[in-house]
Amino acid sequence: MPGDLKDGRFVIVGASLAGLRAAEALRDEGFTGSLTVVGDEPHPPYDRPPLSKQVLLGHAAADTTGLPMRRDPDADWRLGVRATGLDPLAKRVALDTGESLPFDRLLIATGTRARPWPHPEEAALDGVFTLRTRDDAGGLAKRLAAGPRRVLVIGGGFTGSEIASACRERGLEVTVAERGPAPLVGALGGTLSKLAAVMQRNHGVDLRCGVTVTTLRGDGNGRFNGADLSDGSRVDADVCVVALGAVRNVEWLADSGLAAGPRGIACDAGCRAFNMYGIVTDDVFVAGDVSRFPHPLFGYQMLSLEHWGNAIAQAEVAAHNMVSPGPLRRPHLAVPEFWSSQFGLNIKSVGVPAFSDQVVIAQGSLEARRLAMVYGYQGRVTAAVTVDMAKSLNYYRHLIETAAPFPPPPGAADRAIAADITIPSDVPDPKGLTHGPTVALTGYLPDRRLTVV
Repeated sequence: MPGDLKDGRFVIVGASLAGLRAAEALRDEGFTGSLTVVGDEPHPPYDRPPLSKQVLLGHAAADTTGLPMRRDPDADWRLGVRATGLDPLAKRVALDTGESLPFDRLLIATGTRARPWPHPEEAALDGVFTLRTRDDAGGLAKRLAAGPRRVLVIGGGFTGSEIASACRERGLEVTVAERGPAPLVGALGGTLSKLAAVMQRNHGVDLRCGVTVTTLRGDGNGRFNGADLSDGSRVDADVCVVALGAVRNVEWLADSGLAAGPRGIACDAGCRAFNMYGIVTDDVFVAGDVSRFPHPLFGYQMLSLEHWGNAIAQAEVAAHNMVSPGPLRRPHLAVPEFWSSQFGLNIKSVGVPAFSDQVVIAQGSLEARRLAMVYGYQGRVTAAVTVDMAKSLNYYRHLIETAAPFPPPPGAADRAIAADITIPSDVPDPKGLTHGPTVALTGYLPDRRLTVV
């Protein structure tokens, strides 16, 4: 590579939110070389959060969700083209067109795809959908607008719950099947998931927990018409949405020697990819949903985040580090944040609720359906979730960033919190859930005998 880090050939694989923001940031950082962005979808980068909300409600068309460009990144966009391999020694990315792109620096931002229904012949039935892409959302919105008699949603994670909420807002009958004890339990723990279950049932959702869907049935003409459940019951429906979480797009890296697996591509806090032996590379970077990175606030656990804000923040750090010499590189230390609107509730999360052993309601109450719940791990604050109380979130972010003691001190709550009213956070093993959590801790729980002063 040329001695000047701001020149040369840079390639971004993934024409996503992270890919676009990284391309823009590279130009902001003064990069003047050639920039190629490869994306497997034919569309320019678009925004995913509206797909499960405004698009399904019919308030916006799927093809109006394009991301605004903050500036023209002056890139060669290769859309509708899939990366099929990486040779880190020759520094080339192989494409499904048969060509290979040389690079001096590479950013991998391939994101995730929807986890498919495991039986391909059942998944191919007309009326069976997943929701991840713009095309998925357009097709599903059209089917919902046609007024099906019932929609079956498999999986009670955030995406499944938002789909169910949109169905009820459209006046459609909907059944949600979740293997775990309640919707959102993997992301929010036991106490708040009980509130989520009450809200779904109050809004007329036929919520079935502790069951799995065993078979999707067709009518003999290739159309979906119902499903069999593990408790022996049957749901008659003409639309099914499979919301089983996400699969990270790493298969194309199988022979690359990088530390890429089902939980993503491992990288350091500066977004540099690790190889399979745990040695950091210097010219391959990772950002967005496909990355796994260590975070000092969470015991240096490797975090995998499917969060909009994380994709932007990490892309900007990766872009800065791609054009900066070692001492000027900076770490990606943003505290994870996430939000969801469903069944009239605005749920916001900061930190990592799954990294907890205790919770306490610091403000509001479950009965009022307006509250701030604070999560702690071995005596310090690690997360907070607000329900219709988003103004408090900045305060709790500060507690997390400063490793404040748990339960939170006076001033953090609208009542004095005694240690004896904390309750277990009750975060289940993700293996027992239909939906994957949007934040996955993928390392081992750290040894906490050392005290940080």
